[in-house]
Amino acid sequence: MPTYSPSANDIERSWYVVDAEGLTLGRMATEVARILRGKHKATFTPHLDTGDHVIIVNADKVVLTSNKAEAKRVFTHSGYPGGIKSETYADLLGRKPADAVRRSVRGMLPKNRLGRQMLRKLKVYAGPDHPHASQRPEPLVLDAARART
Repeated sequence: MPTYSPSANDIERSWYVVDAEGLTLGRMATEVARILRGKHKATFTPHLDTGDHVIIVNADKVVLTSNKAEAKRVFTHSGYPGGIKSETYADLLGRKPADAVRRSVRGMLPKNRLGRQMLRKLKVYAGPDHPHASQRPEPLVLDAARART
């Protein structure tokens, strides 16, 4: 019996919305990456994009535990010699919270064409509003990612 491999017509995509308020950044990012890859589905195939769309709202209210906001640094490089820049996660969350969350999820996806295709299904917004209401996204509750106090 041959191995089942889903075709493009067999893949059903759902929409999920995640409220990031009070969630730990890394724990939330792993769950979102799992949904984007499609690992929660029985039809998961490593070489195909079988994942769903994810909308993250309230990205500015995400939490980093212990001293990571000040200790972890984010590096960017312009491509020119000496063109490296760095800033702390606290600065990045204050300036562009959506980019900080997108960057964390991106690091947990495959580093190839397939990973870039999966990342296009991620929508991140700093505030509580998003323009994807017509897709009727289901709320995705991530209780394991709640920050412990």
